[in-house]
Amino acid sequence: MTEILQRAGNWTFDGGTVRVVPGHHKSVHRLRRLLGEVAVPLEAVSGIAYEPGRRAGRLRLRLRHGADPLLQAAGGRLPDAADPYSLEVEPDRVGVAEYFTDELRNALLLEQVPVAEPCDRYLLPGPPVPLTVQGTDGTASFDGDLVRIDWNWVAEGSKSSAGPRTLALHELAGVEWSPAVGLENGFLRFRPKGSHAVLKPDHDPNCLVLWGGRQAKDVSSVLLAAAVTARLPHPSAPASAPALPSSGGPRPETGSGSGSGSGSGSGSGKEPGFEGTDHDALLRRLRELGELRREGVLTEEEFTAAKQAVLRRF
Repeated sequence: MTEILQRAGNWTFDGGTVRVVPGHHKSVHRLRRLLGEVAVPLEAVSGIAYEPGRRAGRLRLRLRHGADPLLQAAGGRLPDAADPYSLEVEPDRVGVAEYFTDELRNALLLEQVPVAEPCDRYLLPGPPVPLTVQGTDGTASFDGDLVRIDWNWVAEGSKSSAGPRTLALHELAGVEWSPAVGLENGFLRFRPKGSHAVLKPDHDPNCLVLWGGRQAKDVSSVLLAAAVTARLPHPSAPASAPALPSSGGPRPETGSGSGSGSGSGSGSGKEPGFEGTDHDALLRRLRELGELRREGVLTEEEFTAAKQAVLRRF
């Protein structure tokens, strides 16, 4: 187990999962506190870096493109303070941060995670529901199946006259999130399937306007966008691939031949990532498989198949 404990949060790595836990200090961004603990499977990671600074450094966990519905919905518009995969490192913990970085990089090499390849499915489940967001001209909510927008007195007449807006998940083609910047408002737009006229956020009945000005720093509305995104088909998924179930994310896959991101076939008879490795690496993999079985991640049959595949490499 490798860990780094900071005022801004705690990161731990057990060889298969990076657990990101936000701190309780008042300086921790509201979005990170609302999101809570995030478990990132190793196969979702593309890299990690420690960036030194004058007063404090920063540890950055990079995820493969398309692995996380939150990052998919945010589109690179989250500030550092709100980014759950960015951790401020105090000066006396630089050595720990560098050790954490080395351990994770070694694991990526050992498991041969295809870090440069984008994902065709979400490897993280996205925020839990129900969720509610208050905007400038109304309130949007999502319960896992339905999106509902209720307008307030600020809403334009074209919105308020039509009454509350309800959209079923199967009616949606996507969701767009644009944060407020300075005095400029942002928006949360739900895109129904089919062809529709593109209207300004103030007049679009499928769009909630988000406050600018003093409240622009609150980007927690992205959680609702991410929750919807996680339950829609992945943009890079094959045409026949279903969307993730509403109840949670995908089960982490291991080297049991079930078709993980390493590209191993189910009938190959080989454990991916161990061509030409030494016995120490193989023994470490056996220990990890045992831990996965004890934690309930692997069934007895999966553990036996994976163990036999590793033993054949000796």
